[in-house]
Amino acid sequence: MREATLPLLALHEVVKHYRGTAEAVRAVDGVSLTLGEGEMIALHGPSGSGKTTLLLLIAALLAPDSGEIRFAGERLADMSERRAAEYLRRDVGFIHQGSQLMPYVSALENASVKLLIDGVDARAARRRAAPWLRRLGLGERAQHTPEQLSAGERQCVAIARALAGEPALILADEPTGNLDSTRSLQTVTLLGQIAREHGRSVVLVTHDSDAAALADRVYNLRDGRLLDSLPTPPSEPTDSYLLS
Repeated sequence: MREATLPLLALHEVVKHYRGTAEAVRAVDGVSLTLGEGEMIALHGPSGSGKTTLLLLIAALLAPDSGEIRFAGERLADMSERRAAEYLRRDVGFIHQGSQLMPYVSALENASVKLLIDGVDARAARRRAAPWLRRLGLGERAQHTPEQLSAGERQCVAIARALAGEPALILADEPTGNLDSTRSLQTVTLLGQIAREHGRSVVLVTHDSDAAALADRVYNLRDGRLLDSLPTPPSEPTDSYLLS
């Protein structure tokens, strides 16, 4: 069992290069940070600052050129291919910028798919996914297909899919990009609530300063480097149906 003193996630001097025509681009340039259970951090910065690359490294979808990343004390670089797939399937909930839903399949089936891949019975998978759709305001549209949903609703289905398996680590890459301001606030508030009340850990990538302000700490990222880490002031609970 993992020692309580260990952070859930730890990055030490992580570097990732991309080779260009003229010179190497350091998409991630010596990043070190830790994330504890029940904590939400935000990576805030403009497009091209390295935020998405950093998430892909944490998800073990990319390998760093140097440095190390540990999840619950386990080095991602030491994971076998099978263990890395299990890590991404069970331990990580990845919310991508695009919804990436299956066409012509209901919102409920889309929200259940990760559980089905992990071997959960179809009925049980739907039962576990349905409450997340309700909390994201889609309870009445669970049987609608992506073609019948707005861009914001499709993004909420993708968020429900990531949360349905109750992963220990949630990686959210611009999760509010297709949402209006009200639903954006509700969604990020929900992620923070999940972290606090259920001991999950959240890495939120965003260029939205209002969304970033809801995190426990904000890291400003520029040209692949962390400039600083700022604690955010405590906020009052949001009066929203998402928090019920």
